[in-house]
Amino acid sequence: MPRLHDKVAIVTGSGNGMGRAMATLFAAEGAAVAVTDVSEADGRDTVRMIESEGGQAKFWRLDVSNEADVSDVFDAVRRQWGKVDILVNNAGISGVDKPTDEVTESEWDAVFAVDVKGVFFCTKHVIRHLRDNGGGSIVNISSIYGLVGSHEMAPYHAAKGAVTIMTKKDAATYGRDHIRVNSVHPGTILTPFVRELAERSDGGLRGYLDIMEPKHPIGHVGEPEDVAQAVLFLASDEARFVHGSALVVDGGYTAV
Repeated sequence: MPRLHDKVAIVTGSGNGMGRAMATLFAAEGAAVAVTDVSEADGRDTVRMIESEGGQAKFWRLDVSNEADVSDVFDAVRRQWGKVDILVNNAGISGVDKPTDEVTESEWDAVFAVDVKGVFFCTKHVIRHLRDNGGGSIVNISSIYGLVGSHEMAPYHAAKGAVTIMTKKDAATYGRDHIRVNSVHPGTILTPFVRELAERSDGGLRGYLDIMEPKHPIGHVGEPEDVAQAVLFLASDEARFVHGSALVVDGGYTAV
């Protein structure tokens, strides 16, 4: 039987990259998937990909930084399929690549509006649906930069650190409702966005990989599907005793 048979999943930011990989994998494993994204074109492309493989999906445009938007979309998902079992808080932005003393207030707020308030709003408004369902699973996409520091992207580090501890707090709160809450911490993942940036760099994609691959004990960088498989496990009933965990998916980058 498919691992998400008869489940209904909301995946935010699933128009491309890791979110698309999660949505298509969830559908292949039997879930009805609410594909949500700020980009209608990208989101509808994901739905077409799922439907072309015989899966079930529907697109909703969603700005996770808008609380009313979140509430309305989540209610619509429940009306569509009668319940909600899974929420993946994947939508996020990286923001500016500046040290703390150079970041403006608006640059800081832009990252926190999506990466932190978005997780807050989505979790807040999915809880009653999961309670009515008798439980469910929330998976928050954080980052290795929510666990360790580096010289890059000060607002992003702070935002992902917030998501990491929000996961722990919500796990402590909602376990009694049979709602599991876990976080996933990707390292270097070759998403279409990262690939495009690498290809535009001086050394091109190969030059980027020559720099990054030796930093990973496993010998290569990750693909979106690597993260999707980890999220699938946490979303599924196979992880019924996994709660409040921080699953690192980084090829050993943070192990050295």
